[in-house]
Amino acid sequence: MAKTITKFRIFTIADYIEEQKWLEEQHKKGWKLVKFIPPFLFKFEECEPDNFYYQLDFKNEKASSDYIGIFNDYGWEYCGSCFGWNYFRKPEKLVENESEKEIFSDNESRLDMISHIYKTRMIPLLVVFLTIIIPNVVRGINNHSGAGRNAIYYMFLVLFIVYVMIIGYCGRKLNKIKNDNKK
Repeated sequence: MAKTITKFRIFTIADYIEEQKWLEEQHKKGWKLVKFIPPFLFKFEECEPDNFYYQLDFKNEKASSDYIGIFNDYGWEYCGSCFGWNYFRKPEKLVENESEKEIFSDNESRLDMISHIYKTRMIPLLVVFLTIIIPNVVRGINNHSGAGRNAIYYMFLVLFIVYVMIIGYCGRKLNKIKNDNKK
């Protein structure tokens, strides 16, 4: 039985490029990705250190056999899915030119994925923020008595801060990726 390790690493929805690079580094060190343990654990199996390209595609659904088959036809091995992301890897030795290092053949496909991330992840996050978190923080602020500011108020205040940080960080980063692919 092969040796395995589990590593903790946090990536946001906008950090998929960094996640790909990190997975490539792990493979170069002799650890190939075998499983995800949501939300932030990656299980690796010992392997021969080798150069592999890792690519992520966001579909917000489990990969179908047809979808996986298309990528297999181009040398991409399916590694699994987690939180709507589908993970693929390809050995460097199968890559003959720059365009084969990525699963996307054009900028339009990359922009479609970013658009899909906005529609399925960022907009729902914003809706929760605007309809649940902000009203509860405002309600707590408007309640002038000390007794009204209970643990629930402080919980929503913390959530408010976390949501502002996540929406700001992911929004800026996804916009940068989007603008870089429009060139």
